[in-house]
Amino acid sequence: MSDKSHRGNASQFFIAGELCRRGYAAVVTLGNTPNVDILVSNKEGTRFAHVQVKTFAPEGKGKITCSVGMKATKEFGPSFFWVLGGIPGPGSDKPFVYYVIPADVMAKKVNKAHELWLKTPGMNDRPHQDNTVRTVHIPPHSNFAGWSIAEYENRWGLITDHLEESPDPKAEAPATD
Repeated sequence: MSDKSHRGNASQFFIAGELCRRGYAAVVTLGNTPNVDILVSNKEGTRFAHVQVKTFAPEGKGKITCSVGMKATKEFGPSFFWVLGGIPGPGSDKPFVYYVIPADVMAKKVNKAHELWLKTPGMNDRPHQDNTVRTVHIPPHSNFAGWSIAEYENRWGLITDHLEESPDPKAEAPATD
């Protein structure tokens, strides 16, 4: 796959397919929502999860990272998840790999690593300049603050458990006077 957008588009559909394979309705938003690539619901349509997808090439050499951008610094709430999809190119012998990470965990870990990176001198003891680049290191590597996402590999249950939770009856009960 020479065009990054083809791999990214494929990743969204593969991830939606994984959710559908588990018995949920998953719809790729095709860029029509700014913070959601896949909207997924339980069969009844009463519980939803929002999935932001980022793609990396698992056949890379050396330290593999996945660029997540500034969205990864925001805690969108308990129904938001990131799925980092390692989508191998045609002819690759590498397997597909998925990391399912709650948005609040992603925000805390990415922000911590960036703050530490800013405080740590760079080459020739020069300070790092702030920027909008945010990356996640793919196992076996860890980020600047030592965070490894290995524990999130194929953690589809984080999304599916959210979809199966009973809604809080207090949250949906109408106010009484």
